[in-house]
Amino acid sequence: MDVVATQESHAKQEAVDFQVDPSRYKHWRLAFDGPVATLTMDVAEDGGIRPGYKLKLNSYDLGVDIELHDALQRIRFEHPEIRSVIITSAKNRIFCSGANIYMLGLSSHAWKVNFCKFTNETRNGIEDASTHSGLKFIAACNGTTAGGGYELALACDEIILVDDRSSAVSLPELPLLGVLPGTGGLTRVTDKRKVRRDHADIFCTNPDGVRGQRAKEWRLVDDTVKPQQFAEHVKQRARKLAEESDRPAGANGVALTPLKRTVDEAGLHYGYVDVQCNREARTATLTVRAPESVTDLTFEKVIGAGANWWPLQMARELDDAILTLRAGELDLGLWIFKTTGNPDAVLAIDEFILNHQHNWFVREVLGMMRRTFARIDVTSRSIYAILEPGSCVAGTLLELALAADRIYMRDTLEDGNAPSMALSNMNFGPLPMVNKLSRLAARFYSDEAQMETLRGAIGKKLSAREALDAGLVTSAPDDLDWEDEIRQAIESRAAQSPDALTGLEANLRFGPAETLETRIFGRLSAWQNWIFNRPNAVGTNGALKVYGTGAPVKFTWERV
Repeated sequence: MDVVATQESHAKQEAVDFQVDPSRYKHWRLAFDGPVATLTMDVAEDGGIRPGYKLKLNSYDLGVDIELHDALQRIRFEHPEIRSVIITSAKNRIFCSGANIYMLGLSSHAWKVNFCKFTNETRNGIEDASTHSGLKFIAACNGTTAGGGYELALACDEIILVDDRSSAVSLPELPLLGVLPGTGGLTRVTDKRKVRRDHADIFCTNPDGVRGQRAKEWRLVDDTVKPQQFAEHVKQRARKLAEESDRPAGANGVALTPLKRTVDEAGLHYGYVDVQCNREARTATLTVRAPESVTDLTFEKVIGAGANWWPLQMARELDDAILTLRAGELDLGLWIFKTTGNPDAVLAIDEFILNHQHNWFVREVLGMMRRTFARIDVTSRSIYAILEPGSCVAGTLLELALAADRIYMRDTLEDGNAPSMALSNMNFGPLPMVNKLSRLAARFYSDEAQMETLRGAIGKKLSAREALDAGLVTSAPDDLDWEDEIRQAIESRAAQSPDALTGLEANLRFGPAETLETRIFGRLSAWQNWIFNRPNAVGTNGALKVYGTGAPVKFTWERV
């Protein structure tokens, strides 16, 4: 079976399938014209991922963004000839009206926050493709662009708004719903668009938004174009941006074949990733398997393997497992990462990737790994890494341990079977967190002396004691203490407040370095989490609950 119903602590939580393909799209059309792709949003009103609401006016729910995420992945991997992407709408005089308000009103708190997190990661993915993949994005706003619709536009490199005297861009969440633009709207307006504070204040408290020349003057859009010239102007601008890309014109794409996955009461099972759910202990153990042998790596073999090449298949499987656990297993608050396989195989693959990242496919595989590991960093779960005999803790898979809140490594006396840890150049920047630092740099607060010492250990297999002395693990219990220490660590974590742990982890994981992304996710964890719980938004007479009913909003006026 592909989906399993699981229980939220107070309500039934239906599982969500994050796997889709263009033949099953309900809400998007994907077309190609030379180096330009066009993603056309045409949301099916009756195509919601859950019953109880209609997706009118190109409003979206999680299902719409799952398709968008899939389309972006396919452009990256299956169409290397594409150099620029136009995102537009098939609806007359409407680009996108944002997240469906009735969906939000009907959703549990957890659903709302997870929805906001996934949609923002999808927008991060657009920006990631612009930075790393040679893809440039134009939001062709051919009509009203509101809320999450404008946030989608904000993720693009350029925003072109039709100047028809009525179409506006807006972030109306605060005046209409009593909440905030939940997928990075406020942060992108300031950090990315650099809209002046007073202009942003007016913009974000006016439900009608800003249109025409003022939108351009306030830096809310890059250009406004009359309806008669709009389509041609967008086309020419996309062609111009395509000329600046380094993506190959004549390369053959790599098909993203469906993942082979089984789901049962025990967990999720893939080729290289296995998830075991212990609902009594409230833990999920994710085991990632590396190849067992070192093989000759050539472009012919790598391209021939396609989606089955280990780093790509592993990253896709892990990505699906993370998203599925986030949405469907809310009570499993502690994730335990384990690994198995041949460390030398991982180190060889790391070396091949870093030596050939100029190749479009290798670059995209590296990007898939980067984005997948970044999902771990912003996931509201406690994370432990357990390094045991038989573990494969090297290079890329060491990143899983470094993403953890704690790392436990067994200091065993077993001959020939003691776990070891090996650094590779992959640990020093190619797989950064969302704060743009490597996990090692974040761990050691960019201490150059410490980082230089660690660079000197690249390729060396460190014992548990050596890893502990280098500051790479939290604890290295011996055989006598191992079972008790791990048991106590797991049980004590499971007994603590999940809300407080989420706040703790979000603060400790990123340290002092702030970026647009960490500000977005930090606010999502704190401000939006808080606002979504307040009666002014979600109480019986809260703005989000009474929207569209005609009933008056009743705010509690104290400032907290």
